This record gives sequence, C-alpha cells and structure tokens, in this order.
Amino acid sequence: MKVTLERKNKDYLFEAKGASGVPVMIDNKTGDVVQGSSPMELLLMGVGGCSAIDIISILKKQKLEIDSYHVEVEGDRKEVGGAKPFEAMRVHVYLEGDIPPAKALRAAQLSFEKYCSVSITLQAGVDISYKVFLNGEEVEQI
Repeated sequence: MKVTLERKNKDYLFEAKGASGVPVMIDNKTGDVVQGSSPMELLLMGVGGCSAIDIISILKKQKLEIDSYHVEVEGDRKEVGGAKPFEAMRVHVYLEGDIPPAKALRAAQLSFEKYCSVSITLQAGVDISYKVFLNGEEVEQI
C-alpha cells in the first residue's frame, strides 16, 4: 500500500492520494483558513470508516437491511514530550433498521476485535472502546 502527498500552497496544505486516485486534503488547523482535515482527525476518521465498512459488510452478509448508519469517534490526547498522541478513542455506532440487537453488537465486536485493521493497528497504544445504538437505544454488552 502506498499514498502520495503533494504540497498545494506555501503553508501546510497537502493533497493526498492513494491507489484510488481520490484526493484527500490535509492541513494544519492553526492557520486562518483551514482547507483540509488534520492528520489526527484522519486517524479518527480511519477508525470510524474501517469499522463502518466491517459492520455494514457483516450485517449485509446476514441479509439485514440498514436504513441509516452514523458513527462518531472522539479521541483523548496526552502530552508526550512535544507530541500529543491519542491515549483513548470512543466510537459510537448509530444504526437504524430492523436489526436484532445481538447481531448489531456482534458485528461491532467482530470489527473491533478481529477485522478493523486501523483499530487493531492502534490498539497497542490507544484504548479503543465502542458503544452501539440501535433505533435510538443503546445495545447493552453481554
């Protein structure tokens, strides 16, 4: 896997592309005009996107129809020297549809514990937790 970044201005704006060729704008959030996501936001988006793809795929294989999918990922950072890495991330998955609660929870569990390469890559240094909400109600972990 390979990505490229090309600087697009005299400051910190970059256009990143992977194999698909679809551009993603990356910028430093300290400027007056921010034109892209920060690298740390992209990490949160990566966890959310990776788990979303897994969960939707798992539920589709079970012939379950998802009417709506929304995910929120929040990260806590700590000071380590001059850096501020994530120490924890909380993922909230919001599903709507005629989906058995146990299946929704199991799909999330499989994603975070077995399939999501992004969260598994980060798990050695970041505590990643998740909650599943189905049709407006939190699905309790068993």
